[in-house]
Amino acid sequence: MHLFRTKSVETINEDTGGDGDGGVGRLRQHLSARHLVGFGIGVVIGTGIFTLTGVQAKNTAGPAVVISFGIAGVVALLAALCYAELASAVPTAGSAYSYAYATTGELFAWVIGWDLFLEFALGAAVVARGWSGYVGNLLDLPPSLFGEDSTVNLGAVLIVVALTLVAVLGIRESARVTSGLVIIKVAVCVFVIVAGGWFVRGANLTPFVPPGRPAEGGSGWTQPVIQAVAGLEPAAFGIGGILTAAAVVFFAYTGFEAVANLSEETRRPGRDLPLGLLGTLGVSTALYIGVSLVVVGMVHYDRIDEGAPIADAFDQVGLGWAAALVSIAAVAGLTSVILVDLVTVTRIGFAMGRDGLLPPAMAKVSARTGTPIRMTLLYAAVVLVLAAFVKLSVLADLVSIGTLFAFVLVSAAVPALRRKRPDMARPFRVPFSPVVPIVAALACLYLMLNLSIETWVRFLIWLALGLVFYAVYGYRHSRVGAREALPVPAVDSRA
Repeated sequence: MHLFRTKSVETINEDTGGDGDGGVGRLRQHLSARHLVGFGIGVVIGTGIFTLTGVQAKNTAGPAVVISFGIAGVVALLAALCYAELASAVPTAGSAYSYAYATTGELFAWVIGWDLFLEFALGAAVVARGWSGYVGNLLDLPPSLFGEDSTVNLGAVLIVVALTLVAVLGIRESARVTSGLVIIKVAVCVFVIVAGGWFVRGANLTPFVPPGRPAEGGSGWTQPVIQAVAGLEPAAFGIGGILTAAAVVFFAYTGFEAVANLSEETRRPGRDLPLGLLGTLGVSTALYIGVSLVVVGMVHYDRIDEGAPIADAFDQVGLGWAAALVSIAAVAGLTSVILVDLVTVTRIGFAMGRDGLLPPAMAKVSARTGTPIRMTLLYAAVVLVLAAFVKLSVLADLVSIGTLFAFVLVSAAVPALRRKRPDMARPFRVPFSPVVPIVAALACLYLMLNLSIETWVRFLIWLALGLVFYAVYGYRHSRVGAREALPVPAVDSRA
């Protein structure tokens, strides 16, 4: 039963205050709701809108890809409501990891922390390689150094090094850089909606939901789990295509949970965290729906370019100069995603080091910068190696499955903590609980089942490796376990 020992909310808040930090130090509270929305949009709006729109509209959903983005946005919003309640009530670094520690126990907390390491490291590495390719094409740089076929992807290495320096300098500096990049890409997304809106034609949106038909491919290890278990045929277009596309474009919403990971550095977490989470999802969903509607309205879905759908749509209507603006927005979007990933994952490592599940020395906060420099450098080194040498296109689905797994556990933690601690102050409460958290968990689980069998196998192998590390180090060095091992003071019978 020691595997499921929990860390009380009071102990979590005590550690956050710096009194029981295990010698790692305390993060500095510099962030407001505006900063949190900037970080959230910075990590959410990235490759998804610039690539997934074309692929899913052409092959899976047609113009109804707009509905797919809406469905994925609603699922993300349900999960965000659960994050908002927990983050405002327990404002601590580590987010889902810390919530699991307070509800389901140490083993589940370790599993979710290990899972988040995979999500953010792989995500940052994938995006770094994408950044290198965009910059290489934009500036006509040699593909042998900036392309996917390079032996050492120099562009990916350079951007990881540059953004690591920003992350090390401090959370305020990271917020300023992210805000600047967010302004650029949001402005270009608004430009796409406004300028492209003049070229939307009703004929391109008809039929809005193309008739359904069986999809090609998707067999063996590459087929979705739900298809293999239920014996379903892969669907293209129609209602089935809309739902399949929703599972894929959900990737475009991943990362908003980074806002919750910054709760310990937020000035007024009870107010600012719900605003940051819901503001991020509101702005991102509106931009996604607007941009996807304009793209499928400018060009008939069967003529959309899968690689660069937005830029190609402007080319097809005679506005080739707009493609350069779209490329600039893509570079800005990818840059902010890498930076927020680096900042976020080190906060998870910081929380786990404070709890003793990772070496505390690695999580120690610098007195000068107020950031966990060692953890940042270690994690950046892992991302750098992955981005420089490993082609990660096959593993990209691991980002989605890792995110959805975290969402399932966070959604389940809301009613669990309400039962366990009904008296706890909750500045924000999920409406209609436990219905909304249960629906959120089931929706995320459904999207997980739409991912391929091979993705699940890789995910389970990663979790198994994490359990080995926990057994060898984490379980033996847990500070919660050390507290439980302390002798109980004897009671004086004469009193």
